[in-house]
Amino acid sequence: MSAEKASLSWVLAANNPQSLAEFYAKALGCSCRAGLSDQHWMVSLPTGGTLQIYCPSRQRPWPVRGAALSPCFQRIGTDHPETELGGWIQQLEALGARRREAARLESFGAECWMEDPEGQPFLTLVLPQGALNS
Repeated sequence: MSAEKASLSWVLAANNPQSLAEFYAKALGCSCRAGLSDQHWMVSLPTGGTLQIYCPSRQRPWPVRGAALSPCFQRIGTDHPETELGGWIQQLEALGARRREAARLESFGAECWMEDPEGQPFLTLVLPQGALNS
């Protein structure tokens, strides 16, 4: 498991991530930048943290209106983010979390949608080293 600590950001589904990121940046008086793909943008929140705005894959169901905003637990991993994600999922399940769906490897890293012990959704994301130039 990586020695890197996990960070917490927010992830928001949008039809037009760039436009919505620009809206939030202007509304909050902060900046936005392209993220991991052309369908992913990031807003640096003025009090710290990040709002990640993405367009869900067309091969996946759209988040239910009102449930399109979720916490995102994120780590920078190694060159094998799927292996690290598997171990992290086991740790979270031992704490009472449940998988909503199978973990999967994407072009930007490994992810798994889970739910906390009360059924609220959250995303676990492990990025390969250097993914965000951190």
